[in-house]
Amino acid sequence: MVFEEKMILNGEPEDEEEEEEEEDMVVCIDLDPLDTVRDKCAQAEHCIHTRAKLEDCESRVGSKSETAEDCTEELFDFLHARDHCVAHKVFHSVK
Repeated sequence: MVFEEKMILNGEPEDEEEEEEEEDMVVCIDLDPLDTVRDKCAQAEHCIHTRAKLEDCESRVGSKSETAEDCTEELFDFLHARDHCVAHKVFHSVK
């Protein structure tokens, strides 16, 4: 029993050091190429236009304390434009 307690006590600092080293080594990698294409398409001219309308709506709605307005239409317009761009980039690159 005493031997086990010493092993546990002696092992704790090393475990903490290993955990700290592992935390330092965590690297975020974008593994989904679809996210990359979506980001590029969001910067396309038509998408920038629809995104600006969405952001204007969000600002307008956010500035009011009570409103029935929401930005669903503007969100759908932006997503439609972005997904249309994504579809053309993905399916035209397959040919």
